[in-house]
Amino acid sequence: MDILLGFEESQAITYEFVKRGHNAYSCDIQECSGSIPDRHLKMDIFDAIHLQKWDLIMLHPPCTYTAISGNRWYWNSPLRLEGIELCKKAWLEARKVCDMVGLEQPKTIMQRFIGPKTQVIQPWQFGHGETKETWLWLHNLPNLTPTHIVPGRENRIWKMPPSVDRQKLRSKTYPGIAQAIADQWGNI
Repeated sequence: MDILLGFEESQAITYEFVKRGHNAYSCDIQECSGSIPDRHLKMDIFDAIHLQKWDLIMLHPPCTYTAISGNRWYWNSPLRLEGIELCKKAWLEARKVCDMVGLEQPKTIMQRFIGPKTQVIQPWQFGHGETKETWLWLHNLPNLTPTHIVPGRENRIWKMPPSVDRQKLRSKTYPGIAQAIADQWGNI
């Protein structure tokens, strides 16, 4: 399959798809931090969406301004409006050109703008003893099936200390979730 992972600088999901033989590319306006830089499109997501015909597009738009956890800082900010528009435009544009599209956000305000979420997942459903409520919007994709439910559910992300890399570290995809996506959606 030809797969585009939009806003994915970490390449966690891209790596899993490539490992399974798919023609997958991450895309972000920043350099990738993953291990396969030749599979990274450093460009605007809207150019990448129209670069070729994709079989699957998975989007991870920035959530700093749209996450519910940011309400106290961004509830009435122009940055929130920018975040909403970017997320909404990417979702609508990807669905215009691709039959299978997924969008991932943490608990967010985006339901008001792109419709009801399809599924809620947690890292502890995929082998990680942590909580991080993640919402998925799925267009012609099945819900992800949990692969390894574990006890010991700690909110590690919330407890991260301030740092220069905090935003990037908080947005990383858990390996178990990346593997489940590649295994389950790479065989459709």
